[in-house]
Amino acid sequence: MAKKQKEQKSAPPIKKVVLAYSGGLDTSVIVPWLKNNYGCEVICMCANLGQQEELDGLEEKALASGASKCYIEDLREEFITQYIFPAVRAGAVYERKYLLGTSFARPLIARRQVEIAELEGADAVSHGATGKGNDQVRFELTYQALNPKLHVIAPWREWDIVSREDALDYAVEYNVPVAATGKSIYSRDRNIWHLSHEGGILEDPWQEPESEMYQLTVDPENAPNQPEYIEIDFQEGIPKKIDGVAMGPISLLSKLNEIGGRHGVGRVDLVENRLVGMKSRGVYETPGGTILLEAHQALEQLCLDKETLHYKQQIALKYAELVYNGQWYTPLREAFDAFVNATQRNVSGAVRLKLYKGNVILVGRRSPFSLYREDYATFGEEDVYDQQDAEGFIKLFGLPMKVGAMLDLEGARRGLYEEPDYSKFKRD
Repeated sequence: MAKKQKEQKSAPPIKKVVLAYSGGLDTSVIVPWLKNNYGCEVICMCANLGQQEELDGLEEKALASGASKCYIEDLREEFITQYIFPAVRAGAVYERKYLLGTSFARPLIARRQVEIAELEGADAVSHGATGKGNDQVRFELTYQALNPKLHVIAPWREWDIVSREDALDYAVEYNVPVAATGKSIYSRDRNIWHLSHEGGILEDPWQEPESEMYQLTVDPENAPNQPEYIEIDFQEGIPKKIDGVAMGPISLLSKLNEIGGRHGVGRVDLVENRLVGMKSRGVYETPGGTILLEAHQALEQLCLDKETLHYKQQIALKYAELVYNGQWYTPLREAFDAFVNATQRNVSGAVRLKLYKGNVILVGRRSPFSLYREDYATFGEEDVYDQQDAEGFIKLFGLPMKVGAMLDLEGARRGLYEEPDYSKFKRD
């Protein structure tokens, strides 16, 4: 069967485009493709978010591919303090398990793209996200929110390249330097927060992931036989110390990744609902993030009152959905942050955790703002609680149920368990 050709759009006049560039095969091929199809100058922008990929020589590679310039920027600290920590403080987790590692990275990359486009006088931005996934939405919603005048070019929705072989052929034709190493069967995204895996055998949700696939965490079965205790100190919901040693955000998260990784902490296997309508299976490694989230939630147990904690749980669900859907730069997300900031004023203290063979076990928490009082919670006699008061409370709390039951007993309506009168029903 002949390959179906994509409908070609008439290319608008583009003078200069800023491309979100990783140095991989796809974005390397996009450089000459943009020049060939739009006749424009291409500027590459690569964000160092802690992906641990080889950044040396990336500028030379971009220039050799046809770019006129390449920005390589270390955005790790901003990524942690302005994107990761707000999500942690909000308690944002998508579909019960996903800690949003890719989701909140894209708005930062796209924002910096827009800034460079304005700096360079570019009239377009481009990305290498496919037309099937969430990233295209995250990139493009950010472009729209920050500079809707920029033209957006999404090659995967336009070109005829449909396979790795097609891309390699294109690279050879236009002298794009591509490493001759074999490609992993997995599609991965890595930063200082997590490492995601998709594709390969993971496309069958019945298949167990291969142990060799994991890169940040050891197999819990092979983790140390002795548990490790760690203590994390927070100030207003922000982690500041590990085992009493003050650390900056990069050092702190890197340390937690190291500790969690050697104990097999932070593995998640999830079939998630993509924004574009299909389900996909992803396996994630988030060792440090898993530890942080558990510790932060433990401290909130002490420091937040019941009504605030319960309402914050509702906010967390919507916050995660907004981030997953690429709606970082929205008034609602900013309003959520204002609410979260207010809840975190007293979330300060220390949390003690035990790490053992893939588990993060909470073993202790303390705070000068703790609302827990042992003398109030005791079953003994004290001044703040009279057990006899509970009788009146229970009667009022259960009044609606009592009224309903009384109506049933008086025959005003059918009771919950009343048997129907089958004699009224006749067989035809």
